[in-house]
Amino acid sequence: MTATWSGLRSGFAAATALTMTTALPVFAETTITAVMHSGLRVLDPVITTAHITRDNAFMIFDTLVAMDADFVVQPQMASFEVSEDGLTYSFALRDGLMFHDGAPVTPADCIASIKRWMQRDGGGQMIKARMESLEATGDMSFELKLSEPFPYTLEAMAKPSGLALFMMPERLAATPANEPIPEMIGSGPFKFVQDEFQPGVKVVYEKFDDYVPAEGPQSWFSGAKEVKVDRVEWVTMPDAQTSLNALMNGEIDFLEQVPVDLLPLLEGMPGLQTDVLSPLGNVTIGRMNFIHPPFDNPMIRQAAKLALSQEDVLTALIGNPDYFDVCGAIFGCGTPFEFSDGSESLTSGGDIEAARALLDEAGYDGTPIVLMQPTDVVTLTAQPIVAAQALREAGFNVDMQPMDWQTLVTRRASQADPAEGGWNIFFTNWIVPEVSNPLANIMLPGRGDAAWFGWPQDEEINGLLDQFAAASELADQQAVAQQIQAHVMENVNYIHLGQYYNPSAWSESLTGIEEAPFPVFWGVEKEG
Repeated sequence: MTATWSGLRSGFAAATALTMTTALPVFAETTITAVMHSGLRVLDPVITTAHITRDNAFMIFDTLVAMDADFVVQPQMASFEVSEDGLTYSFALRDGLMFHDGAPVTPADCIASIKRWMQRDGGGQMIKARMESLEATGDMSFELKLSEPFPYTLEAMAKPSGLALFMMPERLAATPANEPIPEMIGSGPFKFVQDEFQPGVKVVYEKFDDYVPAEGPQSWFSGAKEVKVDRVEWVTMPDAQTSLNALMNGEIDFLEQVPVDLLPLLEGMPGLQTDVLSPLGNVTIGRMNFIHPPFDNPMIRQAAKLALSQEDVLTALIGNPDYFDVCGAIFGCGTPFEFSDGSESLTSGGDIEAARALLDEAGYDGTPIVLMQPTDVVTLTAQPIVAAQALREAGFNVDMQPMDWQTLVTRRASQADPAEGGWNIFFTNWIVPEVSNPLANIMLPGRGDAAWFGWPQDEEINGLLDQFAAASELADQQAVAQQIQAHVMENVNYIHLGQYYNPSAWSESLTGIEEAPFPVFWGVEKEG
């Protein structure tokens, strides 16, 4: 396995030297080689919420505003002011902003990017529903005017995940929101190297020399994104043992996800560090398709929920209970909106007998359940297997279809009949900040075709989200959040399967690795 990996490295850049009649210093190109949680195929960060697509986008694109480690919105590409009545948001672009093709960033680029994002993101849709105008007010400024206050506006624009708001050139942002953009041209700290991109295999980024970092200290996704290496290369290694061997042999520098059962192989090994870089952790969930039988029937969704056990899923997924929490709170345990209403069956081991009885009462006719099973991402392989077994025990006819994660990411966007290339259920993971409040949680809005994959039509939850958006006091927000928790469990908008924590590992030649919800490569130096 290691020999095969060494062969892959034959194409990696090593060092470049300048040879002239007068001797000049020899400069070695500094490259960080990383194995991320998945290969990358889908590039457009608006048409999918796939985490690897988001991670790729943060390398290439920048954001107007950004969330720091204290969950405070900070200026990033633009400063901002909010009018006293909460209706007008004024943005002023900072000097020196330039796209990778040499064009300056303009208000027109930002306006087009915001409008495209509004079509797909739940928070963006709520802003759009209140928007009176979005227009330039000068060569370096623009203004968003609302018809009624929406206090979550800046937080929605700054959130780092779900669908983050990235600024693109106007010509790219003009692409319909259901079609992929044709180029990866941003104004972020790294440039995407198209000629070296091998979908699902390898991604290469080069330092953008004309990037002007924002002021202020680096904190999560805000502040100075200073690039301190020449290149970053992401290579795909679906086999966990192969990636560990590559790290231990010095063939890669960074491994995003280390299976907990293999962690003892790395702990205490000279030259390596391990840690959980995202202390808030992740949640894992199951999402059903609301537009096709049988999960268009809420009783059958309830039966599926009754069949599943968080502890069974988390034990298979993580193993070591030190790295997972049985947690019934859809907004995450340890957050201000930690409520567990309606989660009793999930947190107490499931109830197969009750699931079987409810399935019979609902008149389930044996319609096959197409369960998409990713086979190449270590944090997504256990859930389908455990769920399939539990659902079969409850009486479901499960058709588990294996595929790689990027194929699943593409297929889940299809509304085709499950028997004709569609699907009924899949499982995925979120970082806790993505789901930690009702307006950040992209799985909640029930806007039919405009909703996240699964496409629920749910006017009750839409009304609750509006109530949450209108609440200005934490106590009032918590009261609404508790109602949302109960509704999600009753309606089964999705199945919340608990919270877990992923360790990462890296070479001690890297310094500047930051605690963050997902890896960032600005601010990281490499010695030797």
